Amino acid sequence: MLLTVRAVWSSERGSAPAEFVMVSALLTIMTLSVMQLGLTLHIRNTVLDAAAEGARYAALADNALPDGVARTRDLITTALGPLYAGEVTATVGSYLGHPSTIMTVRVPLPLIGLIGLDGGLEVVGHAAMETLP
Repeated sequence: MLLTVRAVWSSERGSAPAEFVMVSALLTIMTLSVMQLGLTLHIRNTVLDAAAEGARYAALADNALPDGVARTRDLITTALGPLYAGEVTATVGSYLGHPSTIMTVRVPLPLIGLIGLDGGLEVVGHAAMETLP
């Protein structure tokens, strides 16, 4: 009797389904994490590009800061949707010793899909001011 119980406990029979479930769960979590990181980086790069483009647009000699803010909002709305085009501010300042337009955009930081922290991601775009001679 003792030999039979020991043989049953030392047998590896039935361990393959348990291993499959554990490895599958780990791989699924890792895959979803990489996809979420890719989505977050896509949103960051898209918003950063829109902020830089809006700053360049506002820095033109015949445009003003509200024109750059409107351009930035339009680009973000077209690429990501109106949820991400909420908080856009423009200021005139100095960047690397040159007068420049500074466009700041705060958007939600996606943590699970598109759901995340409001204002968790802030990007800044700079452009040198254009002046007429």
